[in-house]
Amino acid sequence: MFWFLEGICFLPTFLVIWSSSTFIVSYLIALFEHHVDVIFPYISDTGAEPPESCVFGLMTVITAFAGMATMYARYKFVEKLNETAGGVPPVLNQAAFWIGMLSCLGMCFVATFQETTITIVHDAGALLFFVSGVLYTILQSIISYKAFPYGCSLALCRMRTGIATIAFLAVFPTVVCAVFVTQTTLHRKAEDEDYVFHLVSAVSEWIVAFSFIFFFFTYIHDFKAKRRKHSDVNAACLVLVNKVLSSLTPLHLPSFIIN
Repeated sequence: MFWFLEGICFLPTFLVIWSSSTFIVSYLIALFEHHVDVIFPYISDTGAEPPESCVFGLMTVITAFAGMATMYARYKFVEKLNETAGGVPPVLNQAAFWIGMLSCLGMCFVATFQETTITIVHDAGALLFFVSGVLYTILQSIISYKAFPYGCSLALCRMRTGIATIAFLAVFPTVVCAVFVTQTTLHRKAEDEDYVFHLVSAVSEWIVAFSFIFFFFTYIHDFKAKRRKHSDVNAACLVLVNKVLSSLTPLHLPSFIIN
């Protein structure tokens, strides 16, 4: 079995592959059905009309539950790490976990309520998803630094900080420019008054979404390290036991064993 399919490594691996497929598959179906434009539609636009709305809704809900499972595994990983190494305030770990749960809840709203049906609920879910998701990446970046060097390498801490920074910077134009988008049509034209706002908001939205995906990709290293650490500990214990046993001679053994 491949290492990225063993144990809890499976969770972030599945989440990264499945969430990427959710965005790409729904976009390709919507494009094939001529429901969206080629140039940067909103992610929600690719799941607004059937049949892609059915695929988008199902795959997004599965993504949300996979995200919950991965976040819980990360929460327990940090909790266990903190028992031995310390450094991470439990309240920080708990706050990151529950904020992550809110982000997944927002994702479920986005999947269930299409923007062309109940717009206000869809937009509220999208706002909850993006804002909570960005906060989650920021808190997890802080946790990574506080757990260093026991949690992950310094390079990985910096990578997470970079991804969180990109998501943080991109979420502002995503939300602000969306306020100035007055039309909810799936097909946009360059002559539209709000086209520039739509384009900036849509591009930023895609950046934020894939920032989340790349952030979860970094969890694979932590979960793999945990599995390897347990293997190394077991191997070290076996070596120690063998050394002790090999050092024993009949003179050192109890008489009942010799007999």
